Amino acid sequence: MKLIHWKDTMRVLVPGGAGFIGSHLCEALLGEGHHVVCVDNLITGSLRNIEHLRSESRFEFIQQDINEPYDPGKVDFIYNLASPASPVDYMEHGIETLKVGSLGSFHTLELARKYSAKYLLSSTSECYGDPLEHPQKETYWGHVNPIGPRSVYDESKRFAEAATMAYHRYHKVDTRILRIFNTYGPRLQLNDGRVISNFMKQALRGEPLTVYGDGSQTRSFCYVSDEVDGILRLGRSDIHEPVNIGNPGEFTIMECAKLVLKVTGSKSEITFQPLPQDDPKQRCPDISKARQMLGWEPKIDLQAGLKLSMEYFQQAIRMEDAEKSGKKVEQVAV
Repeated sequence: MKLIHWKDTMRVLVPGGAGFIGSHLCEALLGEGHHVVCVDNLITGSLRNIEHLRSESRFEFIQQDINEPYDPGKVDFIYNLASPASPVDYMEHGIETLKVGSLGSFHTLELARKYSAKYLLSSTSECYGDPLEHPQKETYWGHVNPIGPRSVYDESKRFAEAATMAYHRYHKVDTRILRIFNTYGPRLQLNDGRVISNFMKQALRGEPLTVYGDGSQTRSFCYVSDEVDGILRLGRSDIHEPVNIGNPGEFTIMECAKLVLKVTGSKSEITFQPLPQDDPKQRCPDISKARQMLGWEPKIDLQAGLKLSMEYFQQAIRMEDAEKSGKKVEQVAV
């Protein structure tokens, strides 16, 4: 299939645009010449992530909870990235997470229907739960605990996918569904509890690296620029079924910890804590569909991506330390 190359500039709505991936997507869309409307209630997003964009005349920021009805005016495309995404955040904001996958999805899909806008839902590999199929193909329906502590996120996204497909089937909305696997890079929250941010923070502080379980569980890590490239390619496609966008390079958590120590030069030790409930034992995307239909695959391996991320984490740590001491802090590099 051929990807569409937009000839005209669009007015693009990005719910969740002040978040980690959302802010990088806003930047990329501006780079393509589009007018970007970033909507975020800042429950987990940050104005720091988009501060460098706010002087751009083609960038608008609206502080708004998409769980409440709103109308930003005519838009041509909606990239819905709104949701807490780290276990720390979605377990703290469980009700809000369920609402953004349900009410937030309906509100954004209604906007797409009203303005005949194209629509992309940012979903997650968590739809696969603790998978019994490995690697995970888009055709796999998942192995998810619907009432466990992680269910507020897993089921929110599974519902959002169902809503997106329903609007496509019943209202002919031109939709796409993106399943994101573990993503990392600059602007990843320092304290969000995800593997890379935890390890980088601990290694750079000289603290013990915390491994949950025995470290044999696996993850696949995609650098943020590769992820955004995949999002843009999917947006330019006419694929309505879900597509995995993630790096198929699979690492055990122990391998990842040792690689972080190597990249940072840290002498930190590795300690072990009990494995959280429903923590997936394996996570690795089958990206055959993205390769064949989008011409996409990641370019940056984990070691290179960690090196690219290190300056950001160093500055984020300095900022956090300065804030704790009450000193004036400079903007962290983005």
